[in-house]
Amino acid sequence: MGSVTIVGLGPGPFGCISLETWDVLRQANPLLLRTAIHPTVAELRMRQVKFESYDAVYEQGEDFETIYAAIAADVLRRAQAGQDVVFAVPGSPMVAEKTVGLIRTGAAEQQVPLRILPGMSFFELLCNRLGVDPQIGLTIVDAQEVAALPADLSTGLVVTQVFNPFVASDLKLSLMERRADEAAVVVARHLGLSDETLDQVPLYELDRRTDFDHLTSVYVPPCLHCQETFSLDPLVDVMARLRSPGGCPWDNEQTHATLRRYIIEEVYEVLEAVDEQDPAHLCEELGDLLLQIVFHARMAEEKGEFSMQDVVDTVTEKLIRRHPHVFGDISVRDAAEVIVNWDAIKRREKSVKPRSALDGIPKGLPALLRANKLQQKAAKVGFDWDGIAPVWDKVAEELAELREATQSGDPGRIGDELGDVVFAVVNLGRFLGVEAEVALNGTNNKFLRRFQQVEAAVKSKGLHWRELDLTALDELWEEAKATERK
Repeated sequence: MGSVTIVGLGPGPFGCISLETWDVLRQANPLLLRTAIHPTVAELRMRQVKFESYDAVYEQGEDFETIYAAIAADVLRRAQAGQDVVFAVPGSPMVAEKTVGLIRTGAAEQQVPLRILPGMSFFELLCNRLGVDPQIGLTIVDAQEVAALPADLSTGLVVTQVFNPFVASDLKLSLMERRADEAAVVVARHLGLSDETLDQVPLYELDRRTDFDHLTSVYVPPCLHCQETFSLDPLVDVMARLRSPGGCPWDNEQTHATLRRYIIEEVYEVLEAVDEQDPAHLCEELGDLLLQIVFHARMAEEKGEFSMQDVVDTVTEKLIRRHPHVFGDISVRDAAEVIVNWDAIKRREKSVKPRSALDGIPKGLPALLRANKLQQKAAKVGFDWDGIAPVWDKVAEELAELREATQSGDPGRIGDELGDVVFAVVNLGRFLGVEAEVALNGTNNKFLRRFQQVEAAVKSKGLHWRELDLTALDELWEEAKATERK
């Protein structure tokens, strides 16, 4: 039985080959090249080194997997036949070289003696030219395998074998699924040779050049935020399946109008989870709310109106546009100035000029929340108190008018005056920095907790509600309050 020795021809320049590798090349018989399309091969010819190449196999194979398997099998067959084969590959044998992996596996199985000499690859030159230390983390992959990389890959990426515009186009499409279209990438050609080039281009322009060849690689800088990325695809795909023919009958019957009540319910359940300060519950309820958004987007997409991606893109663009102090060159002093800028940008964005300063507040908002927003908008145009003292007076005035209305016995008037009291209290809350909707919701929850404690106390004493007068119940209520404070 013979043996196999694998060496690398380096990244291109003949001077990058080690002395040990050169000695092996000169004495090799036979010397088999994976490909003769490499700058070093011209030096081999000039120095009268005899060799064979597997370039013909590339013309016969259906795909690279088949081609590499055929080359590896032939190398091992020759060794099995008693030849001491020297197999030479571009670059370094241990960097992005598929045939070497196949030969290593086959040699171990067939017990063929194998030796692999270290060598320089294009990678060392690339790191040198870019000033990149591989210690920070780099992933090297063949262009054909980029699509199989994890979506959250955060390391820098070196893509080899970008040898024509078609490969570059496929690479661009794969990368655009995990990087921004405008992300900068570096096209590296003929590293170490006299016509070496390194060109930085936006990702979307990657395939617009025509000078790709077998010595072309692409460097994609690390994505600093990729670990924070996520995908809506699983949820979007499930919803598409539910809405498809043969999916769920209930889901297929829904419209934007029929789902209206559910999105309102989910919002309140999210708020409840926020009040509970339970992260697991909040996570679950946010998921339910997101489901409603995806549901509406799916129905719109079926009608050709917009897609979930349009929803994401629109709100992303809006956030960037309305935060020029973050994404632009505007400076702000504090949060109040941020709000002023936000409102000014909103006004410029509106194609239809509002008829009233109070336009744009949904009528379907909860009454307390709507009252707060009406007061906020009115205040922006100067319709507001200068301080909190007259606000207290206004609450007292409205309470007095409510008391007077109750003496009239007119339900309509009483209702009007009660609304005025609540509206005045909402305004007081605004001056105190408290949203009435949030405050009342907190009080509702507090009342619920304490009432349930009273119920438990009545039951533990073996009593019934009808056996207790208001004084006894009030004592239990005070006990519940004291327990809660503790």
